[in-house]
Amino acid sequence: MLLVGRRGGPEERLVPAAGFELATVNIRGLDRDAVWKNLALPALVPASLLAALRIVDRFRPDVVLGMGGYVMAPAIAAARMRRIPYVLHEKDVRPGLATRIFAGGAAMICTTLPGTEKRLRGRRTELTGVPLRAGFTRRTPEVPPRTLLITGGSQGARNLNQAVWSALDDLCGRFHEVVHVAGRQGAAGVAEHAHARYRGMAFTDDMPDLMARADLIVSRAGVGTIAEAAAVGLPMILVPGTFGGGHQEENAAAMVEAGAAVRVGDAELSGASLVATIAELDDDRLRAMAKASASAGRRDAADRVLAVLHEVARPPGARRAHTN
Repeated sequence: MLLVGRRGGPEERLVPAAGFELATVNIRGLDRDAVWKNLALPALVPASLLAALRIVDRFRPDVVLGMGGYVMAPAIAAARMRRIPYVLHEKDVRPGLATRIFAGGAAMICTTLPGTEKRLRGRRTELTGVPLRAGFTRRTPEVPPRTLLITGGSQGARNLNQAVWSALDDLCGRFHEVVHVAGRQGAAGVAEHAHARYRGMAFTDDMPDLMARADLIVSRAGVGTIAEAAAVGLPMILVPGTFGGGHQEENAAAMVEAGAAVRVGDAELSGASLVATIAELDDDRLRAMAKASASAGRRDAADRVLAVLHEVARPPGARRAHTN
């Protein structure tokens, strides 16, 4: 197995440390907010494609897996040029630009949440979920909930952090423990707020342990956090981010439709609205949300993706018939 990543990216540290071989290409994504930053792309893209072709020609893979985003583009383009079968994995309900560009030639597109297949009509898709690290164990959350977990991701979410801190007394009065992952931008605020039942932190590498103790989660609607919470079976209050064209709105909508979550808009979020939303979740609703969350969770997502890869890599005559 060979991983291909971005030169200068965190994968240069993480992949070798995990014991895997890494090759890199010099690539960056399309900046929709600062268009002037895209001036170098006409020169950068061909150079990255040539580098990816050299990597593919040297490694000679049987199948290539693209995990979404612009970083996969050179290697997937090289695979298509060399007629090597490739599989795409799309994390969000709304497929990203790279997935849309390469979907037509993909042997299969693995999806994470229901609804993506509707955006990729005519393409071969399979709902696999997103591969997760070990430790996210299915459990039955306590009702009424004792532990509230709040997270805005590694960078944090300013509005969410402010809502938590403004309602901290109310939240700590309602829950035995309030665990708050505030992100890098919330590091100073965590230090400024103290309560016997409040445990704040800027960052953690131990999300499996935090979710194993939580009974309810409030978070952004990033697909990683959604997948982890569903793997555990936690009821969710989702606050979709407004960045990236609002793609998190559709992630949240998929979980609301499944019955696993309620949504609070970022513009309407406040300490008062957060407390009111929690108060509206009676015991029966929480149990139903937890059951729906567990039904949506796929802890075997890695095995499902691997099964697709093995199937695609087989000689054509040995492949089984495949349906969605």
